[in-house]
Amino acid sequence: MGLPTLDDIKKAQLTIGSSIQKTPIMPSMPLSRITEGNVSLKLENLQTTGSFKLRGATNAVLSLSPEQRSAGIVGVSTGNHGRGLAYAAKNANVKCVICMSELVPENKVQAIKAQGADVRIIGQSQDEAQIEVDRLVKDKKMTMVPPFDHPDIIAGQGTLGLEIFEQVPEVQTVVVPVSGGGLISGTALALKTIKPDIRIIGVSMEKGAAMFESQKAGKPVQVPEIPTLADSLGGGIGLTNKYTFQMVKDLVDELIVVSEAEIAQAIHHAYWKEKLVIEGAGSVGIAALLSGKVPSPGHCALVISGSNIDMKLHKRIIDGENVNVALDQG
Repeated sequence: MGLPTLDDIKKAQLTIGSSIQKTPIMPSMPLSRITEGNVSLKLENLQTTGSFKLRGATNAVLSLSPEQRSAGIVGVSTGNHGRGLAYAAKNANVKCVICMSELVPENKVQAIKAQGADVRIIGQSQDEAQIEVDRLVKDKKMTMVPPFDHPDIIAGQGTLGLEIFEQVPEVQTVVVPVSGGGLISGTALALKTIKPDIRIIGVSMEKGAAMFESQKAGKPVQVPEIPTLADSLGGGIGLTNKYTFQMVKDLVDELIVVSEAEIAQAIHHAYWKEKLVIEGAGSVGIAALLSGKVPSPGHCALVISGSNIDMKLHKRIIDGENVNVALDQG
């Protein structure tokens, strides 16, 4: 398969339209004041499974052949991809196995099990969980649906870019959380094809930012997975990455990282100033703006990518506790 195109994203929009929410975009007066810009929040935290991942997962499941559907699908996930995949598979009556590392928070594991998927916890990283995925593909002839590096996934996530342009055509800067790069690749492809001068900025956490380190190295590299408030952004991009590394290199204007303290501050801001409950990964765009790392954003859209945070952890953060998730898990 070649790199996805704008036509693939438009096709995906038709394919998944009745299965997902067209999420609202909300102006943020507090962030607009702080940045002297015009900031809007694209609320994928209100997506059906609490995350944008449902878009790509649904597009991939609905694009399966009859033979693939009968054998079932398998995926590796830090949480949100697995939840989206499990939900899409259940709706399509397709068997689904999700393999996860021990670092995935228990609330995300339980949410996937609640969708009827067979959840398998293996090892201390996505790479170790991937070994079980590979075994199921080989032995059971299941189809692997990867979390990001696949044209159907990228095209599905790209529908978010189409929605942003429909909702705020004057947008100048779009800030997107980055992990494996499926969301930012699809979003950037949609927006830059329509409006080439748009600025696309990707944000990761300082701890274990695989795409950031890979782009710096000029090739996909492995990074250690470290406990972080932005747990959904954990995991590597794959040393044999076929799509998202190159798309990020070609389409994304800048990649930046934010600290754990800045992520916590953003979760705190979202709750008290925007009345939003969002997870760490979903808050990194807010963190980037609050910390002054996106100068002159102008008409700016932040992708709030998900809401799937452990609520006890969320309460500690909004109460102002200095949370260290590495110590929590140690």
